[in-house]
Amino acid sequence: MSFDTATWIQVATFSAGGLAMGFGAIGAALGEGYTAGLANEGLSSRPEKSGDIFKNMLVGQAIAESAAIFALVVAVLLLFLDPGAPYLLKASAVLAAGLSMGFGAIGSGVGAGFPAGQACLGIARQPAVSGTLTTNMLIGSAVCQTPAIFAMVVALLLMFTDFSSMPLAPTWAALLGAGLSTGLAAIGSGAGGGLAAGASCEGIARQPVSVGNVTTTMLVGQAVSQTPAIFGLLISFILIFSAFPESAALSAAMAPLGAGICMGFGGIGPGLGNGLTAEQAVRWVARNLENTGGLTRTMLVGQAVSQSTAIYAMVVSLVLIFVI
Repeated sequence: MSFDTATWIQVATFSAGGLAMGFGAIGAALGEGYTAGLANEGLSSRPEKSGDIFKNMLVGQAIAESAAIFALVVAVLLLFLDPGAPYLLKASAVLAAGLSMGFGAIGSGVGAGFPAGQACLGIARQPAVSGTLTTNMLIGSAVCQTPAIFAMVVALLLMFTDFSSMPLAPTWAALLGAGLSTGLAAIGSGAGGGLAAGASCEGIARQPVSVGNVTTTMLVGQAVSQTPAIFGLLISFILIFSAFPESAALSAAMAPLGAGICMGFGGIGPGLGNGLTAEQAVRWVARNLENTGGLTRTMLVGQAVSQSTAIYAMVVSLVLIFVI
């Protein structure tokens, strides 16, 4: 059986659409389920606050759902995309787009569920600050969506950039590497940011007067947790826009592909690790307000050490792109 270029592109777009939506559905469903679970826990102790808890649950679930909506948009575009003039490199580009968006939505969906669930539980514990809890949940959940947005940006670039003037090899591998770099790195940052935001809602419910300190510490911790996803985005941009000399050698293709894999997987652990550090710092700031400065400093030092592994991954990726 032989396939022409148009057929290969169609195979790739259909596969990419399935990957984008299939993987993209995982995180949002888990985050929404976590939110609903803690909403039920809150309702069991405060049935009279069912209205506030129920509304907060739906708002939180809607934010968690946005990562899956990004994946749906990319999947629909892939399925009904007009490829234009067919060239074989397009197949690699659209497949990479599906991988970027599919993997990139997982962490953000899961992460957004943490503050939403804790806000529902917090409303049951502290009904008087339900508005503050909802506001804090919205801020924390919004930050969790940034890695999914990075993944969507990369996916759209891969889908709509014209690569027809570039050599098939090793560019096909560079494009796949670009999709994997941002998509995989977004997993840790999305979930890690959610851990910090969940602890923030928990802390405000425990000690409402701590809202200023807790929110500030949460945002600082989340900002550091996002950096592995930013590293992944940087490597993706380099891989997409670099002009690689034509080469039929397999090793020439494996270098840019390896760079994307290195940065993608290398960003998962640091994103989660930074989030775990921020989670505990935020939780204890709420209980020990007078030691906010010391806790924040310790958090930042701990995150810097955790972050170093993502930097190692980025260095190796850059070596693979520019030196090997």
